[in-house]
Amino acid sequence: MNSRQDQLQAFEKLLDIMDDLREKCPWDKKQTMQTLRHLTIEETYELGDAILDNDLNEVKKELGDLLLHIVFYAKIGSETNDFDMADVCNEICEKLIHRHPHIYSDVVVKDEEEVKQNWEKLKLKEGKRSVLEGVPKSLPALVKASRIQDKVKGVGFDWEESHQVWDKVQEELEELQVEVEAGDQDKIEAEFGDVLFSMINYARFLNVNPEDALERTNKKFIKRFQYLESKAGELGKPLMDMTLAEMDVFWEEAKRL
Repeated sequence: MNSRQDQLQAFEKLLDIMDDLREKCPWDKKQTMQTLRHLTIEETYELGDAILDNDLNEVKKELGDLLLHIVFYAKIGSETNDFDMADVCNEICEKLIHRHPHIYSDVVVKDEEEVKQNWEKLKLKEGKRSVLEGVPKSLPALVKASRIQDKVKGVGFDWEESHQVWDKVQEELEELQVEVEAGDQDKIEAEFGDVLFSMINYARFLNVNPEDALERTNKKFIKRFQYLESKAGELGKPLMDMTLAEMDVFWEEAKRL
């Protein structure tokens, strides 16, 4: 692995390159925080894909792409005299030191759970009116639900046992079925949301990340369906002309693979 000095030199090189790009490249000169935003989100998802695939070489590349965006934002901030890369680094360092009194002060904690609880308490002392203020509004709904539940758990608002959460899942499923039979679409949607929220809560008690679990299933389904498509192609028969029974033969083959 590289020495700390090598790491600092590499980071300085990236900062220098960013200066050059911002000054000399027509595309880079035009960018604003607003134009970069959607690209940053895309890079974050690409990093997430690489992590799920456990492709460490790809993780390295995607981290570089994301780091470039961070440096880019800091460069833009420096041009308006609002902040620069040092301000970004110093602010996160100060926050980490403040929120880890069990490392940088005399606070004693017994486990990870107590660390999380202290973290949320410190955030409230910093002036936040709600523990949920730290949940980004633009998060995808599934991820947001998971973060909401994590946050409220940090201040003790949580179930005590996993079987209680499972009972809640069953209760929400029953309520959904009642509305399905009644045929009220608005209430069906509301109850379906409650089912999903309770399932995400249950996943937490199983130590399962619901986003990762669902994405694994997505990848599995895609792989099996593409196998089905390839087999149909070998037969020269479009999927739409195949019966479900015929397709199921190849689907079961894909599952065995």
